[in-house]
Amino acid sequence: MSLLHLSFYSTFTLTSLGLAFHRTHLISALLCLEGMMLAMYMSLSTWPIENQATSFNLMPVFMLTFSACEAGTGLAMLVASTRTHGSDHLHNLNLLQC
Repeated sequence: MSLLHLSFYSTFTLTSLGLAFHRTHLISALLCLEGMMLAMYMSLSTWPIENQATSFNLMPVFMLTFSACEAGTGLAMLVASTRTHGSDHLHNLNLLQC
């Protein structure tokens, strides 16, 4: 395993562990999701280079587009929950109270 693969795997693993264990604020969950998407984008963009593929792969562009949409939606949810509940704590968000 190369150092590049190890860094991608460790970044994805650490951000998923951060998402699993530090779920107090919505902004920390969104940052962990962005870290996971960034690790997947970097690994998908270096994969054709490592395999000497001659064609351009559109999967990293689609992943970057969905990542931007996810970030915008997450920030909109953060603003909406902060306006209605007064904070971004995840324990204040309950679907049964809606």
